Amino acid sequence: MNRDVAKKQIEELRNEINTYNHEYYVEDRPSISDYDYDQKLKKLIELEQQFPDLITTNSPTQRVGGEPLDAFKKVEHAVPMLSLGNAFNEADLRDFDRRVREGLKEDQVTYVCELKIDGLAVSLSYEQGVFVRGATRGDGTIGEDITKNIKTIRSIPLTIDQKEAFEVRGEAFMPHKSFLALNKKKEENGEEPFANPRNAAAGSLRQLDPKIAASRNLDIFLYGVGKWEARTLSAHSESLEYLKQLGFKTNPEWKKCTNIEEVIDYVQEWVEKRPHLTYEIDGIVIKVDRLDHQKKLGFTAKSPRWATAYKFPAEEATTKLIDIELSVGRTGVVTPTALLEPVKVAGTTVKRASLHNEGLIHEKDIRIGDTVVIKKAGDIIPEVVRVLLEERPEGLGEFHMPVACPACGSELVRLEEEVALRCVNPNCPAQLKEGLTHFVSRNAMNIDGLGEKVIEQLFSENLVHTIADLYKLNKDELLQLERMGDKSVDNLLAAIETSKNNSLEKLLFGLGIRYVGSKAAKILAQQFETLDRLAAASFDDLIAINEIGEKMADSILHFFEEPKVKELIDQLKSLGLAMEYKGPKGVEDPEVTVFMDKTVVLTGKMELFSRQEAKEKIEALGGKVTGSVSKKTDFVVAGEDAGSKYDKALELGIEIWDEQRLKEELME
Repeated sequence: MNRDVAKKQIEELRNEINTYNHEYYVEDRPSISDYDYDQKLKKLIELEQQFPDLITTNSPTQRVGGEPLDAFKKVEHAVPMLSLGNAFNEADLRDFDRRVREGLKEDQVTYVCELKIDGLAVSLSYEQGVFVRGATRGDGTIGEDITKNIKTIRSIPLTIDQKEAFEVRGEAFMPHKSFLALNKKKEENGEEPFANPRNAAAGSLRQLDPKIAASRNLDIFLYGVGKWEARTLSAHSESLEYLKQLGFKTNPEWKKCTNIEEVIDYVQEWVEKRPHLTYEIDGIVIKVDRLDHQKKLGFTAKSPRWATAYKFPAEEATTKLIDIELSVGRTGVVTPTALLEPVKVAGTTVKRASLHNEGLIHEKDIRIGDTVVIKKAGDIIPEVVRVLLEERPEGLGEFHMPVACPACGSELVRLEEEVALRCVNPNCPAQLKEGLTHFVSRNAMNIDGLGEKVIEQLFSENLVHTIADLYKLNKDELLQLERMGDKSVDNLLAAIETSKNNSLEKLLFGLGIRYVGSKAAKILAQQFETLDRLAAASFDDLIAINEIGEKMADSILHFFEEPKVKELIDQLKSLGLAMEYKGPKGVEDPEVTVFMDKTVVLTGKMELFSRQEAKEKIEALGGKVTGSVSKKTDFVVAGEDAGSKYDKALELGIEIWDEQRLKEELME
């Protein structure tokens, strides 16, 4: 492929991928499947690798994080990022309104209310429509350059239709789902979990290795314009609309209020609705809407006179700690959990609270039988805040973690640089159960019908002890289980059998290798293609892959060195599980395939291929399979009993193939 053709394809792919990113991360309405998106990104990466001089800083491929930084450079904000004054109750809000009206000499003022996202305040700078720098708020005057890290947030547009120098401010945050997943992973790895989503977001954006930030699934809401010489808008509400128009992600819950009564109603509404959000907020920001009013009111030394932040009171509750329960995860980490007398906090009844590890228990001097104050960390995870020592009964002894695993009795160890205790017995039943639950999960082997309850039954009946045992189950054994009828057993056995044909990345993720998530599993599968090649890989082979770090490489080496792992893999091979990567590998010369950049529709009953098989083969050769016929369709493949799609293709004059033609083209 010559350079001009490559340049054109690269530009087209970048535009498409940027559009898909906006649809997925900003508008929450993707128009393309994850598979199709991955194929386009993969093709762009391949083209940029062939023509590295065509790589630009605003390419979607540059979001994954580059080389680690030595340190963060300082950035001076052209317009200071000042903090806001606080209001804690209705009287404070009315006092703010009074000061505003007196300062403007107005009887009534229009405000804009916005949710106060609990994250990290940042600024984004654009020049000639291209994102050039991201910075933290810092002390308001001097922040830190976090460009490489913040670029990994996919809801941030890398280009905008605004050629003047343009700076926008917002709040980077970690959604609840990402926070829970991150803390679960940290606890499994024996690391200290984050206290709340705000700390997690701040910590992620201040990593010297941008790849870590890229793995944390952060998001952002933009809420205002900083430096913009060509500013033409007259109100803050107009700014929010303009930011959305430019492609920035703004919070949709903002509201224009014509007086302070409407502001107070909005605050009360979100006090009640706050627990139902998928991200954390810690208050409401109230701003004077008109920009000329803001200018007239001006600033104090620390904050604008035209804005304030209503802070939600921390919701806490007092209850009794009845016991401390110990659970063993699939990596062997022993986690203590407080069992509480039920109490209502932030709209839900809480019976359990995280204690994280023994160090935290001793630091807060938590004892069984204590009266404790609890709250929800980030309004998500209940945690014990403190002990009411004045209510402690006499004679309560200190709590100490056991020296033996509560599930198997093996000695617990604390690995180097870890705060958690860990059971290292590979045959620990608690780890095996958790490992099996992970193995059959959706992102791993995806065995429908094997939920936690069924796995618990299989263990209690001594039908399974290892992953291999799943593939030795028979119908008579399964029919002995509760609520397992003839049909459900047949379906389960069929699902287990089907899983044998999964592509290698599913098996790799299911095996639960420490630090290897679903994304890393796919990268490894694509790179080595078979399990045997991966198992034989050296440390240098592994770290030569961009996305694989030293920690993960060590973990993979140690995993495959374990005799029990080798035994398990041999068993799985003998039971018929696939050990090779079955995903698309691309094509050597994309110019020779008839499917490259073509849009294909499949219709009617297929005899030579399954619909999914045909789709995968076409996409592997650079085509795109869609579900409806339009003017953009390049050709339609029609099987038996083709219906309205066939008629639509005839009407539009679109080329129609039969299944034999498809087979011939795929075979070439």
